[in-house]
Amino acid sequence: MGKIISIANQKGGVGKTTTAVNLAASLAVLEQKTLIIDADPQANSTSGCGFDPRHIKVSLYECLIEEKKPQDIILETETPNLFLLPAHLDLVGAEIELINHPEREHILKSILKSLKNDFDFIIIDCSPSLGLITVNALTASDSVVVPVQCEYFALEGLGKLLNTIKIVQSKLNPDLEIEGILLTMYDQRLNLSNQVVAEVKRRFNDSVFSTIIHRNIRLGEAQSLRQPIIMYDAESKGAINYLNLAREILQNNGLTEIEAEDKFIKNTDTSLN
Repeated sequence: MGKIISIANQKGGVGKTTTAVNLAASLAVLEQKTLIIDADPQANSTSGCGFDPRHIKVSLYECLIEEKKPQDIILETETPNLFLLPAHLDLVGAEIELINHPEREHILKSILKSLKNDFDFIIIDCSPSLGLITVNALTASDSVVVPVQCEYFALEGLGKLLNTIKIVQSKLNPDLEIEGILLTMYDQRLNLSNQVVAEVKRRFNDSVFSTIIHRNIRLGEAQSLRQPIIMYDAESKGAINYLNLAREILQNNGLTEIEAEDKFIKNTDTSLN
């Protein structure tokens, strides 16, 4: 049975969608059959997987509102083992349409029941809010990855998100766990980045992934070409970072054994490429 992981942070610009797309692609490259669910009306994960959201006719919206079967909507991407349940701008209206539904927080969980046995991992890209769709994602998930950028306001709102996770755990999904806090947009040349890393690790200790995502030009280039970084430039720092993250998640879940000295692929290059 597959594991469902939400990528969530109500603060925008933290690398949430970048993480969703590239973590999913990295897991797929590591021979894990992976589904990415775009639960953000901006549909950036849909675009990042190679599809133009303007040409998407049926999406997660139809699953939530019209009870379409997700199996009929899932798209196969150009990345082997990677599949997509796309989003469309229509998703922005789903929260209003679902507000009076008696099981409104559990709709996505019901949809995913029929998919868990078909995939090794299901990655949900949440919108930058703590609205009903995000609550649905957390209710449906086994765990959550929280991206936090290595910048001045890194911890702003993080407490609110963690409090929301606790509420979901107590009232909707007692099995929800924090997969890890992921530090993103790291530039080791900046004292501020190093200070943020130290502070996050001091506050959250073992909840922080060992892998850190460096600020990387290639990641932006891959997004503009609607490709995961590992398909665009497999030797770039961004690709190596996300492959390391995928390996760390596999190891933490007992799905692979990695020798200590080989736990992470080394990349000592300090450039932004």
